Amino acid sequence: MEQLITIKNGNKQNSVFSSEEIQNRLRDLRSNMETENIDTILFTSIHNINYYNHFVYCSFGRPYGLIVNHDKIKSISANIDGGQPWRRGFGDNIIYTDWKKDNYFTAVKNEIKNKGRIGIEYDHINLENLKKLKDLLPNAEFVDISRISMRQRMVKSVEEIDLIRNGAQVADIGGAACVEAIGEGIPEHEISIHSTTAMVREIAHRYPESDIMDTWTWFQSGINTDGAHNPVTTRKIHKGDILSLNCFPMIQGYYTALERTLFFENASERHLEVWQANVEVHQHGLEIIKPGVRCCDIALELNDIFRKHDLLQYRTFGYGHSFGTLSHYYGREAGLELREDIETILEPNMVISMEPMVMLPEGLPGAGGYREHDILVLTEDGAINLTGFPFGPEHNIIS
Repeated sequence: MEQLITIKNGNKQNSVFSSEEIQNRLRDLRSNMETENIDTILFTSIHNINYYNHFVYCSFGRPYGLIVNHDKIKSISANIDGGQPWRRGFGDNIIYTDWKKDNYFTAVKNEIKNKGRIGIEYDHINLENLKKLKDLLPNAEFVDISRISMRQRMVKSVEEIDLIRNGAQVADIGGAACVEAIGEGIPEHEISIHSTTAMVREIAHRYPESDIMDTWTWFQSGINTDGAHNPVTTRKIHKGDILSLNCFPMIQGYYTALERTLFFENASERHLEVWQANVEVHQHGLEIIKPGVRCCDIALELNDIFRKHDLLQYRTFGYGHSFGTLSHYYGREAGLELREDIETILEPNMVISMEPMVMLPEGLPGAGGYREHDILVLTEDGAINLTGFPFGPEHNIIS
């Protein structure tokens, strides 16, 4: 059986981005390669392969790759995917079969010369595969490309911002579906299903030739609101419950989000106090996100508001993060998070969230997790809020 094959099944599919958009990304990448004296890059992560090739892979224990040099772009995929990586991907494709161990590395050796400087993602490749690469290409020098590519992804193009704007609108639709489904005795998973279905249908309407995959809703209630990423359960909604609405449309691997605190029927006085404090932080955060400001300074300024309300010790995570090709199981532009240890300076066309959260544990008055989340696009002199769903007690006590 052959180790390497090609399958060009059908025709190239239309992408959600223009060919000019992908070419611009590759042009900027190659410019960085020249500056860093890098001859070839082997991308291995889902987010970078999607960013530069418009293909979201499903690993299932198999490695994937995207080779970029100054002349070509070529993806490496597993035979299990058939012709889909070629149809969806921007460049050429080579397939490795399962019939012999490490056929993936046979493909790599077939496509990359054993010399020069090769860029790889140090934040993604594991030690075993790194050793195999070094044994395979002993005359090459390996250098990290992950920070350079992350920096490129942090500043969005016009087409990316348009897609993110659509995603934010889809999330608002999912939020409305969540509220529509809330009722006494309704389990979390039923509310989640209703919301996710509404978003999937809207994505299919707006992007009829895209891959429909990975859109989801986390709807949490009561004690389940204590974590931002807690899974949906079968817990049923009761009067007085604190609720977390979390809608996540995924369009061709691009993540957007809507997150809101709600209550069902009523909220106690202490719950309202904590909620209003978190809303105060959220509102101020929306005001101070602008070009020229450091991520860490935003976090420090917002800490003062929580400290004033004696809630800083209940803060759960940073105040926001970037958007783009990322998901709950892949990708993250760690250099663009609103945390005390991130000194990145905000600039136009970055896209970032404002999402403060505090969590008071069970047994304390006002127990529960409180979180609001909006998406902002940085402009030359400020920021545009893409999220339309309202927040705060005057809007989100659901009856």
